[in-house]
Amino acid sequence: MKKLLFGMIAFFAVASLSSCGYNSSIKLDEKVKAQWGEVENQYQRRADLIDNLVATVKGAANFEKETLTQVIEARAKATSIQVDPNKLTPETLQKFQSSQGELSQALGRLMIVSERYPELKANQNFLELQAQIEGTENRIAVARRDFNMAVQEYNTNIRTFPNNLFAGMFGFAQKGSFAAEAGANKAPKVEF
Repeated sequence: MKKLLFGMIAFFAVASLSSCGYNSSIKLDEKVKAQWGEVENQYQRRADLIDNLVATVKGAANFEKETLTQVIEARAKATSIQVDPNKLTPETLQKFQSSQGELSQALGRLMIVSERYPELKANQNFLELQAQIEGTENRIAVARRDFNMAVQEYNTNIRTFPNNLFAGMFGFAQKGSFAAEAGANKAPKVEF
């Protein structure tokens, strides 16, 4: 009888631990990491396209050196910041997002300045690269949205009962997500 009682207690102890959310938290953590990988993939795609864009612009016009230099420097800074998917804190994401924002601004200036050069605007390579970069910006937005949704699902999982009782014990902590940049609610001023 003691063995049966001990066996039942052990069975219920194991069964109660199975509902602690450990496995679901692991799955969601892996989903967040995979989504982060896709975000990095899209930013890398943009960084790779920039080299081709700069080379095309240089070859097509005596372009403003300052604008090209800003794009090249912003690209170098943006690609130098690596974020560990195990440490997706709001601070590390803000640093990453800030460097990517600087690159977006530099690219925007490059596109605006290109309006002054009719031969560049008519260059098929430039037009194709411009379309590729626009498409990549859309892919980045989708990847960031999917990442934020995965983070929300993960954070909700580890903060809801009964998972919140065990999340800290197993080392699950909240992850940061992308937020709108300061001033994003205002339309950009475009000057020619």
